[in-house]
Amino acid sequence: MESLKYKALALDLDGTLTDSNKNLPPENKEALWKAMDLGVKIILISGRSVMGIRGLAKELEFEKRGGIIAAFNGGKIFDYQTGDIIQELMFPKEAIADTCAIVKKHGAQPLSYTDTHIVAETDTDEYVLRECKCNYTTVEKVSNLPEFLDYPIPKILGAGKHERLLKARDEFLAKYSHICDSFFAESFFLELAPKGVAKDKALSKICDYLNISRKELMACGDGLNDISMLEYAGLGVAMKNAYPETLSKADCVSPFTNDECGVAWAVETYILNS
Repeated sequence: MESLKYKALALDLDGTLTDSNKNLPPENKEALWKAMDLGVKIILISGRSVMGIRGLAKELEFEKRGGIIAAFNGGKIFDYQTGDIIQELMFPKEAIADTCAIVKKHGAQPLSYTDTHIVAETDTDEYVLRECKCNYTTVEKVSNLPEFLDYPIPKILGAGKHERLLKARDEFLAKYSHICDSFFAESFFLELAPKGVAKDKALSKICDYLNISRKELMACGDGLNDISMLEYAGLGVAMKNAYPETLSKADCVSPFTNDECGVAWAVETYILNS
């Protein structure tokens, strides 16, 4: 591992590691296994919940090979093999009800998570169902979301049309920027998170845990919430299908989309062939 230029590889999932059907292409899996055989530590970092990442970790054989999961954009980070908690941040309880109200006021749907389901006040909204697909689960429909959320939660997600979420974000940050952060994972997903949650901050914690420098970290992404990660890493690779803003911030752009195994290309080019 000492001779490796990149000792860790951080991977966004949706639009990056997985294809458009949320599956892990065999080419990506094989390339990652080769990198892991060299000693590269794989980090699965996503806005997804833990339940939405575990299946991919199992496919990549994290149980025997090791790996890091950073769920909720780094709100919960743990070593898959040892169970060590690297970071766990929770949404301020006092802001839950008002945050849900702000999202609904602007015509979008608030949702959060149990260990096994998405929880929301609707089970038919197209954007809520998109989040279900990302997490390989279904909706637990409740009549009053804030009342249901009487346990610690990592985040609230605003799901809906972008222009409506922009207004919700502005009102949310005007009230809660001292204790919360907010950013877009996709144009239709507004992350409402505890203060300090961001992919670059998460990777800083992980680098400390792994005892490596950010220069020894490579990252692949496509989304708006991947920009900070790509800028933080020693090498930030955007998929061909990335948002224009993300493409402009990457160190390099894969000639392939997520459906064409852009991650496999990046691993082969910058890790296996270097």
